[in-house]
Amino acid sequence: MKTHFEEEAITNINIAPLVDVILVLLIIFMATAPLIHQKSLNVNVPQAAHGDRKATTAINLVYNRNREIFLGQEKLTPQELKFQLEAMAKSDPLLHVAILADEKIPYGDVVELLDLVRGTGIKKVALEVKTKNNL
Repeated sequence: MKTHFEEEAITNINIAPLVDVILVLLIIFMATAPLIHQKSLNVNVPQAAHGDRKATTAINLVYNRNREIFLGQEKLTPQELKFQLEAMAKSDPLLHVAILADEKIPYGDVVELLDLVRGTGIKKVALEVKTKNNL
């Protein structure tokens, strides 16, 4: 005879906490996937011993060894780039631009591109570098 204090053994598994954890992980992966997934353009940026990670998100401006300019994934002429950056700067005054210039491009050409970007009203411009591995 059983008394009301005796309990039966739990024979089923409660999966509600497992489902909650899986859903949270799914949301995290969905939110971070666009940040991780970037189509790669072949640019060999110079190396620096003291490079920092970007603290903010920035628009990537790529200047490859063939002297082609890409804003994101779109190839532009300098005039088209100026027009687009001016429009972007008007809509977002705190816009950040990261310039990824190939190390084979002469310094003067990179400065011309930097001058073009700053001439559009963008104040936050960074030059991207690779960190040297000192092993």
